[in-house]
Amino acid sequence: MAVNNLQRQELNELNDVTYQTRRATVPALEEILYDPIPILDHGFVRVVDYMGDDNAIVQAARVSYGKGTKKVSEDFGLIKYLMRHRHSTPFEMCEIKFHIKLPIFVARQWIRHRTANVNEYSARYSILDKEFYIPEPQHLAAQSTINNQGRGAVIEGERAQHILNLLKEDSARAYDHYQEMLNLTDEGETLRDGEDGLARELARMNLPVNFYTQWYWKIDLQNLMHFLSLRADAHAQYEIRVYAEAMLDILKRWTPMTYEAFLDYRRNAAQLSGKGLEVVRQLIQGKKPTREESGIAPREWRELEEILQIKLS
Repeated sequence: MAVNNLQRQELNELNDVTYQTRRATVPALEEILYDPIPILDHGFVRVVDYMGDDNAIVQAARVSYGKGTKKVSEDFGLIKYLMRHRHSTPFEMCEIKFHIKLPIFVARQWIRHRTANVNEYSARYSILDKEFYIPEPQHLAAQSTINNQGRGAVIEGERAQHILNLLKEDSARAYDHYQEMLNLTDEGETLRDGEDGLARELARMNLPVNFYTQWYWKIDLQNLMHFLSLRADAHAQYEIRVYAEAMLDILKRWTPMTYEAFLDYRRNAAQLSGKGLEVVRQLIQGKKPTREESGIAPREWRELEEILQIKLS
């Protein structure tokens, strides 16, 4: 159950209320406001609040760059100019707040992005639900032989089933022991009369990092795009990438012109070193540069081949 009963009640109450405002709103984002988007087996991401839109970016930029026209095409051109030349301040004028439910090990990767405001569910104060992440069989992969933080081939057959059984059994056992230490049942009733339960801040340490946590995460548009450029990338871990991909769709709804510029100049673009750019120039001139002549390290050379989608000499 991604959303518990109290959260469902809160969602119903929020959706029953409509506010009048003179602030800019975005109809496409309003359509999904408050609604949880399911992620993984028990997770979700939902928009709680936002401020600004594409027009807010243009408005902030024109304070710096002077007046100019207000045609949509020229607004889009300005946004592309800002993105292309990495003038980031106007994008910081927009903010968005998410409510996210995610496995703890994903949260520990996520929190490395230190440019957001975060308030996380407290397992010192509250009791964690019996919800833990178990990968789908197609995502159960072996360790990569060329990347220490990546995956290799998918594990199949009896070995895969054995691993899944271990994950499920260990997680269930850990939660059973968590309840035993708290001396509480699923319904919050005392297990054994006359016995003290262990403090919640201590009992939680027995739970593995595939258990779910929740937080409110507020960030400006510029730093959201930086997060998405890293975490929606094909090289990102699947379990955080699926959250980023859902948030990409939210970005498209919220600031469609910025979204298109982001795809063109960030997500679908590539950055080359000076030596890499020189290799491209030589290729255009019909030359056949070698890695040794270029002075580029083997790994960067392979990355350049991947970007150009050609086999270099």
